Amino acid sequence: MLNLIQSLRWLMQPKLWRFVCFVSSVVGLICYPLSSSFHHLFGYWRWWKILLYTVFCSIISFAVLFAKTRERSSTLRVKAHLAFLVLIITSVYSFFFDKLFKGKTDAYGLVSCTAFAIMSLGLSRQTHFGFEVDLLYFFCGAVIVQLMKIKLWLVTVGASFSYSLIIVRSSLDVPLGRSEHLELQGAQDQVVIEVDLPIQVNTSTENDDLGFLVTQADNSQEGNRDKDSIMARLMSCIEALEKENENLINMLSELVNQYIKGNRISVLQLLPDYDVMMHTMPLGIINDLHETVKLMVESGFEEECCHVYSSCRRKFVEECLSTMGLEALNMMDVENWITACKVTLRTLFPNEKRLCHRVFMGFSSAADISFKEVCEELTISLLSFGDAFATGIHSSNLLCHVIPRVFKTLSNQILEYELLFSDQCSVSLRNEALKAWKRLSEANEGIFVMLESIICGDTVKAIVHGGGVHTVTCQVMNCLREICEARDINRRIEYITTPNRKENSSVISIKFNWIIELLESNLEATSKNYTDIALGYVFMMNNLRYIEAEAKKWKARNILGKHWFRKHATKVRQNFELYQITSWNTVLEFLKQDKDESVAPSIVAESMKEKISLFNMHFEEICNVQSTWSVFGRQLREHIRISLENVLLPVYGNFIDKFQDAYGKRAYDYIEYGISDIQDQLNRLFLVIHPTVRSL
Repeated sequence: MLNLIQSLRWLMQPKLWRFVCFVSSVVGLICYPLSSSFHHLFGYWRWWKILLYTVFCSIISFAVLFAKTRERSSTLRVKAHLAFLVLIITSVYSFFFDKLFKGKTDAYGLVSCTAFAIMSLGLSRQTHFGFEVDLLYFFCGAVIVQLMKIKLWLVTVGASFSYSLIIVRSSLDVPLGRSEHLELQGAQDQVVIEVDLPIQVNTSTENDDLGFLVTQADNSQEGNRDKDSIMARLMSCIEALEKENENLINMLSELVNQYIKGNRISVLQLLPDYDVMMHTMPLGIINDLHETVKLMVESGFEEECCHVYSSCRRKFVEECLSTMGLEALNMMDVENWITACKVTLRTLFPNEKRLCHRVFMGFSSAADISFKEVCEELTISLLSFGDAFATGIHSSNLLCHVIPRVFKTLSNQILEYELLFSDQCSVSLRNEALKAWKRLSEANEGIFVMLESIICGDTVKAIVHGGGVHTVTCQVMNCLREICEARDINRRIEYITTPNRKENSSVISIKFNWIIELLESNLEATSKNYTDIALGYVFMMNNLRYIEAEAKKWKARNILGKHWFRKHATKVRQNFELYQITSWNTVLEFLKQDKDESVAPSIVAESMKEKISLFNMHFEEICNVQSTWSVFGRQLREHIRISLENVLLPVYGNFIDKFQDAYGKRAYDYIEYGISDIQDQLNRLFLVIHPTVRSL
């Protein structure tokens, strides 16, 4: 039984029926022009017939593929006109077909009618104008007639096929596995209609789809309905709704788990489809619940109805978060809170809003009240989590790392709060979000003071092995990045809330420049602690390049000023020149040649032999040591290597040439490195490449 229910639920998917409808229409339109009936009716093919039929097929196929799902027609007149048009077309076709074609059918004609019947079934799942049923009956009848023309006993096959399509259509639009009990109780008379098959209560389609008439009591007697019986009907509808929740929760949980594990999915980022509930739940359940809600509100039980519905949906939202492992929020799990915010604001709440307004269609006030009750408790909980960082007392290290992320997340979501809670009933939730954001904004401003204490603390004084990027540099720049990325959103929010407010850009610019200047000053003091002076300059070069690269990533040109990057590049270049002087100038000194012509050639040759020996020793030592040093990024490493080659290789090549002239073939006994060997050794420098650190 469970497998049957799951199969039927799978058959209810709109995308499946859209695909079935499109494929069936294509098969039917391809087979029909190949059939003998087509040639009897329209004659032999001509170029203009081919053109017209191609255009006709394209229109029909695209119309079927992109037909929009409609729960009810906008007007009954549209349905009537469409039904009449289909009646005329099918009648005229039947007349000419019977008049001109008296022979047996062929396979193409049979396949085309079968495909068109399935297309009509699929179309009835996408639109509800009413003409789809007429088309289904017409093509089912055509299949039966054509099978009878082949063999009379094949009527059983045609009847079985037609019966199965009609039963499938009548079963897919209703709740699974339960009978419906409708009670309409008046002051003087009561009508009870009970059927064994599931039914769908829908003001536009129930008579067409189910083939029976529900007799209602006079409207003047509706106020006297028994509250208990109406409430029992509502609880029955809520029970059916809750049965559908399990599949929906599992589907949402799977998508969220993929997101958490790093398989980024397009969920705005979680789910871009705000109609996922409407597409997953059977329309029969939703329509039935709408009719029951309408009955309760019109009978004066709006408050009770809203309370029962919101309690059910609030429980669903809580179960969703619990299944996803997002229900428990603590101060150390910011990632959990961020994911919970995305799931609720971008998936659960928008879907609940759409479902709520569909169920309470025609009663906007009740819909707004119910939606607020569904979201209120969880919204306050999420906002309180962020608010705790703004008002609590925590370590400066924790706040500098966490508050900017919490502030940026809430900044990104303020506009979503504005859209979700746009009605007057939910204005309090919208205001709570703005208050929490403003308090976090104030706390975010205080982070600059905390950054100063971190930069001036003992941690920054510790040297980094290999001269890599300091952890304090990463932490400070990450913090500034979060503030900078949230800045544009904040300006838009402040414009919405206080249109006349002007941002003081000079204040934020001064703060950013001061923090970075203070950081660089303390890093320079730390660089003096290296016993190898050259490594101190490499340390400064790495950290300065990291600061520059991060500033470019968060597009801080408007904050730091257009001259800041040029000035910063100059600092990097100066540290590279100092590194080159302290590391390689000594080696280059060994390659200098005596220019005194009065010195005897033998003495010059002996001096060159001593110099090449010293060069070999120092060059090998420098390469071995600096191969263990770190460098920030392959681009900086390549720049250092090319610069050293440009300085070292010409001087070394010239020295080797002179040395060979002086010693001849014996020179190779003293030359350990050729030009290519020098290049290979330089390629071994800075083998530890420091990656771009975005968070710690």
